[in-house]
Amino acid sequence: MSKLSLEQHDELDKLLQLVGQEDRRAFSRLYDLLSPLAYGVILNVVGNPTLAEEVLQEVFIEVWDKARTFNSGLGRARTWVGRLAHSRAVDRVRSHAAAVERDDKDWVLGTRDRVLDVESLALDRIESRELREAVDSIGEPHRTAILLTFFGGLSHSELAESTSVPLGTAKTRVRDGVKKLSAIWTDSKGGTGRE
Repeated sequence: MSKLSLEQHDELDKLLQLVGQEDRRAFSRLYDLLSPLAYGVILNVVGNPTLAEEVLQEVFIEVWDKARTFNSGLGRARTWVGRLAHSRAVDRVRSHAAAVERDDKDWVLGTRDRVLDVESLALDRIESRELREAVDSIGEPHRTAILLTFFGGLSHSELAESTSVPLGTAKTRVRDGVKKLSAIWTDSKGGTGRE
């Protein structure tokens, strides 16, 4: 449905106007005609077929809810639905990015809380042979992740870049390394984590 005749455009405009009057048959027909276009627009933006299907459903719910605002004098139904699909897809990508950023911040804050004892011990005993042995004993790649993050001051993004791994892998290595280091440190201190 890449190029439409004037009659096809007029049919879509009429269908959308009928949807604005809550005509379910018109909605079904409009969906059949425009969902492939909307899905293609959405998939192009979100890049995930499952997510594109979810957004497509949201788009057509919005089409049903807002069809009464459609004005064929200002544009065609196909364009109206296409813009709506693009807008919803962009919203979903932004929402997903914000959620990931929020989750990352929550993870960092949670990690700081969980590793406060380990980190304060590390700062107190940075030159301690005992601490160095504990860090060395956690093995690679966790050892490097801990050294670069906590002692080298690298962020997770910088760690990922400097070790040529994906961001998620870098975060996992730090998290797992902290767990290993905490367990080793706690065991060496008789289960308390303190001397």
